[in-house]
Amino acid sequence: MHTLLSIGIDLGTSGARAVAMTADFEIVAQGAAKLLAFGSDPRDPAIWWQAVRAALAETLAGIGQARVGAIAVDGTSGTVLAIDEKGDPLAPPLMYDHKVDDAVLLARIARIIPAQSAAHGATSGLAKALALQPTPGVAAIVHQADWIAGRLTGRFDTTDENNALKTGYDPLERRWPDWIGTTGLDPTLLPRVVAAGTPVGTLAPEIADVFGLDRGVAVVAGTTDGCASFLATGADRPGDGVTALGSTLTLKLLCDRPVFAPEFGIYSHRVNGLWLAGGASNSGGKVLAHHFPADSIEALCAGIDPATETDLDYYPLIVPGERFPVADGGWPPRLTPRPASDADFLKGMLEGIAAIEKLGYDRLAELGAPPLRSVRSVGGGAANRVWTAMRQRRLGVPFLPTLSDEAAAGSARLALAGMKTLGMVP
Repeated sequence: MHTLLSIGIDLGTSGARAVAMTADFEIVAQGAAKLLAFGSDPRDPAIWWQAVRAALAETLAGIGQARVGAIAVDGTSGTVLAIDEKGDPLAPPLMYDHKVDDAVLLARIARIIPAQSAAHGATSGLAKALALQPTPGVAAIVHQADWIAGRLTGRFDTTDENNALKTGYDPLERRWPDWIGTTGLDPTLLPRVVAAGTPVGTLAPEIADVFGLDRGVAVVAGTTDGCASFLATGADRPGDGVTALGSTLTLKLLCDRPVFAPEFGIYSHRVNGLWLAGGASNSGGKVLAHHFPADSIEALCAGIDPATETDLDYYPLIVPGERFPVADGGWPPRLTPRPASDADFLKGMLEGIAAIEKLGYDRLAELGAPPLRSVRSVGGGAANRVWTAMRQRRLGVPFLPTLSDEAAAGSARLALAGMKTLGMVP
């Protein structure tokens, strides 16, 4: 008899991905679908659902439907929808990067909510919920992952603690706070909140039949895309860090206590009984790309000795302004003097970003997080062996392999957690 598998679904900015995972975290099948394959508007929930269905169908074709025990979904953080009693969207969703253009509303929120809340700002889920509340016929306001999970179960009344955070959820008290109503938002429009990884129901019969799945397949509370990406790496102990070397430098650290530092844009998610804190610098790969094309970086790195250091003291930025590990809107770029050698100039920038990474993890420790004990790397820069050697020497901790860089794998881990709760797997 085959062992049961979990399914993780990731709905991202450009498409949907799904993976099937064993209880030993091995990915045995996967599928993907681009949003643009189903229409021209990636904000259309109908297109989201078609892409999810296609990615799920492709994954199931690789494993056999009878092996599926549970499904969990992650979505883009801060994407919010107004729906009717049947779960149908009543207006275009306000996406993760949408800025609410209502100075009066934003000022009212800022006066009311605590400084440590993640619901500050024009892109917060709370601001979007208030903007959507006047939609005629609105029965509930939900997040993207909630809506996809609702399509699976037929119920649209539940969210997870991670997606709820930017909408004002209090992760310490583990409830919607009393001040929510004083912002003008009707609290009855908000879903109930459960911990990520909590079983919330089973597949709706019509959905199970469409995919040929057992009607007892559990649907488990998912998370945000960022939290799912972290979980996918295999990091699971306090002090485990994950560095994302993309266009920007993003650090995440698993903690045994929450860390809140609004001046640095730091707040904490509950994940698997621990806390996930992190920050994002304005430095990163976009600075490198501003000076060198990708093929030039690869060629120049071939001539760089990562065991030695330059005497350059760079803070690589394109324009002034930094948010973490320094919070200063006027923080200046530091990229001079420029040596005659392009390789030395690139090396100085790589050193500078590695130094920012070190300062970032040190800053988190200063704010109450545990000391860094290991690092896993994701993003395009993670494949650069020269940079990896430079970073490891700077950070002085083990660099561990990343089990997966697919956010869907993180959601599959949550589905496994739900299966364990239900006694489906040891």
